[in-house]
Amino acid sequence: MDTAFSPVAERLHNRRFAVANNAQGLSGAGTVFHYVVDGNAITSHYQGGRIRIGNQVGRVTGLDTIELLFQCLTTEGEMLAGWSRGTVGLDQAGRTTLHFVWGWLSGATGGGESRYVELVE
Repeated sequence: MDTAFSPVAERLHNRRFAVANNAQGLSGAGTVFHYVVDGNAITSHYQGGRIRIGNQVGRVTGLDTIELLFQCLTTEGEMLAGWSRGTVGLDQAGRTTLHFVWGWLSGATGGGESRYVELVE
């Protein structure tokens, strides 16, 4: 694993996240994201809420930044795809947080900002 990207890998690899705020997006209550990091490569699978199944592929771009492409199939049968650029942080409880700026590439228009927080069992 590339040590230049290890802080992001340590905060994301094999961790699950829930939506904290996503007013303009489809993911919401019940949507869970599971990330895997290999060097600077990132993959994620997500589902729940209005998302039947989705996945992401991306890369680590800095000590606390990532960029992703995402696609999903909704529970209504819509296929959507988009991009996002994010910052990895920590909240006061020590949980990893993700803050994204994102936009649609296919199936919808517009974009927004969203926040996610690590699920701790």
